[in-house]
Amino acid sequence: MSRKLVAYFSASGITGKAAKMLAEAAGADIFEIEPAVPYTKADLNWMDKKSRSTLEMNDRSSRPEIKTYLNNMAEYDAVFLGFPIWWYREPSIIDTFLEQYDFSGKTIIIFATSGGSGFGSTAAGLKNIVPPQTKIIEGKLLNGRQNAESLSEWVNGLRL
Repeated sequence: MSRKLVAYFSASGITGKAAKMLAEAAGADIFEIEPAVPYTKADLNWMDKKSRSTLEMNDRSSRPEIKTYLNNMAEYDAVFLGFPIWWYREPSIIDTFLEQYDFSGKTIIIFATSGGSGFGSTAAGLKNIVPPQTKIIEGKLLNGRQNAESLSEWVNGLRL
């Protein structure tokens, strides 16, 4: 039995709600990836070409600073990594998170929330950030249609 972590970034609370439900269903610890400078509503206005989120997403090298870090990542074998889909991929703060730890030999299962788009090329992009010995599984979109039972079935089916 592996030790599991649900790590998530949630700009508006939707992904956070899904992450908490998943952590309970998986019997996993939970960690919120919080930006050092919280996002405002104006920062998240994707229609504004000068908004913070738009600027970050247009610059693949952007690495927003994270408020706090885990000091025990080595203890986890499987990490459920959750975030809202922005511009058909993970928010840049997820890249910051992944670059802070050694994920060699770990399994990362991505889950996301989205207003309409799928994962796109998210999994492929994440593979370019983590060591080659990291297994990445494209998981599920958790857009409010899940319950504890369905999440438990999904987690058990992963055979972690």
